[in-house]
Amino acid sequence: MVKQTVIERVEHLTRSAIESQGLELLDVEYKRERGRWILRLFIDKEGGVGLDDCEAMSCLAGELIEMENVIPHHYILEVSSPGLDRPLRRPQDFSRSCGKLVRVTTGIPVEGRRKFLGRLLKFENNQIVLESQDGHLVELPYESVTRARLEVEW
Repeated sequence: MVKQTVIERVEHLTRSAIESQGLELLDVEYKRERGRWILRLFIDKEGGVGLDDCEAMSCLAGELIEMENVIPHHYILEVSSPGLDRPLRRPQDFSRSCGKLVRVTTGIPVEGRRKFLGRLLKFENNQIVLESQDGHLVELPYESVTRARLEVEW
């Protein structure tokens, strides 16, 4: 089965069940690591998720996936928090991360660069506005972003 199809089916099957528990499905990964297939679901909620949340969603998602026979071979299911350096993929990820330090990579150069580190000031009209550490403001089109994640601040 094609990786993207598995990811789409898992998202479709689990999203509403996870949301009904007051959690949000942030991302799904399906890949081969060290000879094993790994299916990872990343969940979150206001205030963060705990071990009990991950365990409950693992049981729930596992039952749904098995019932529909989405993956017809052996795989390992992991459910976890996206972590402190969580990826930013969707517009709502950027909107809720305003004020935080982010690292963004674009597919096309903006102001002669493709890698940016700065404070996310705002996200509106599909534009990401960052303030770099030297105070310079840069606007990045959302559609040009190939990778973005929160930076851990100590």
